[in-house]
Amino acid sequence: MSVSTPLQSAENAASFFITSNGPGQGADLGGLEGADAHCQQLAASAGVGGKTWRAYLSSSRENARDRIGMGPWHNIKGVMIASDLAGLHSEANGINKETGLTEQGEMVNGRGDSPNMHDILTGSNPDGTLNEGQTCSDWTSSDEGSAFVGHHDRIGLRDDAPSRSWNASHSSRGCGLEALKATGGNGLFYCFAID
Repeated sequence: MSVSTPLQSAENAASFFITSNGPGQGADLGGLEGADAHCQQLAASAGVGGKTWRAYLSSSRENARDRIGMGPWHNIKGVMIASDLAGLHSEANGINKETGLTEQGEMVNGRGDSPNMHDILTGSNPDGTLNEGQTCSDWTSSDEGSAFVGHHDRIGLRDDAPSRSWNASHSSRGCGLEALKATGGNGLFYCFAID
């Protein structure tokens, strides 16, 4: 009979993380398939690859909220992010700078850090549905267009709902990595386990 350590238990419960890096092409993630594969690869590298991971991204084919299962979701340290889709898409969800961790359990730079990387790609409205024209050609462009982003640290230029939104704050300046960095991002996105 084996006894699991608290860390092993937390990793087994892990079903949410922010990518520690992007595939390297700004918002060109290789479409939804490429983004999902990146989530799966990062999860495997962190020892939680035995689940089906999906990127929280809306596209012309699918809304982000319809891609990620029904919950509950926990970060890599076992902290609950949300129990279900309604909770995830409310202001009461548990995503913030301390809990919006990478697959390695590390914090992502937020507002006030250098460099700021709190812009997380979503292409979504607050309810997790497609924000039309804000997906960098369905996550296949690192050139023209823009992406809608959220703030994982729930802090923006003002104290209003968009500034505090984890998934729907503002548009990026473009789709390339330098354009994403210029608005406070680094081509990162959310990953959720659907099982």
